Amino acid sequence: MKRIVILTGAGISAESGIKTFRDADGLWENYKIEDVATPEAWYKNQLLVLEFYNQRRKQVLEVKPNKAHTSIVALEDKFIVNIITQNIDDLHERAGSKNVLHLHGEILKSRSTKNPKLIYPIKGWELKLGDVCELGSQLRPNIVWFGEQVPEIENAIPIVQRADIIIVIGTSLLVYPAAGLIMYANNSAKKYLIDPVSLPFDEISNLRIIRDTAGKAVPHLVNELIMENDK
Repeated sequence: MKRIVILTGAGISAESGIKTFRDADGLWENYKIEDVATPEAWYKNQLLVLEFYNQRRKQVLEVKPNKAHTSIVALEDKFIVNIITQNIDDLHERAGSKNVLHLHGEILKSRSTKNPKLIYPIKGWELKLGDVCELGSQLRPNIVWFGEQVPEIENAIPIVQRADIIIVIGTSLLVYPAAGLIMYANNSAKKYLIDPVSLPFDEISNLRIIRDTAGKAVPHLVNELIMENDK
């Protein structure tokens, strides 16, 4: 079976109603990024950071996967599919996708401030001051903040290197290190970029750009790939 790797960004979740910080000139739900999504913000005001992510978590639990999320699942009947996402929501999993790697963490999980390997599911939408890990340290959102390393990038690279087909959905390919992943792809791999405002990428071989929303373009591309595979 051929291998498909799908790289997803904020654009795919936006169609389910999840806002992104780039929607409002660097503001995320009226908060400055440096006040709620950096290690410095956490040390300065843990309560503010926790409340901010509690509201984001509540929003994630209220929305549903869209057609782009659900269409992707059909590929698993014909291909080996891996999803590498920059998104912190669980919409891919709820749609039914089995192999999902979260580069930037998962909002429905918390982790120890003392040992980042201690990760716990969050019941409901609230993480509070006083919620501690087994070592007694305050739990923080299991999110990769701006200025922090992206440890999962090392696991993502070999997945991309083995791909026969790469589909990039809803990301500008401008935010590193995630943006650099496609550069690890084999030159012979077919590549698709789905984004209504995508930029031209002349340096990427075998790239087809589809300037449309994920909800419209992904179902069509999924059908096209399945039909080609069945020939």
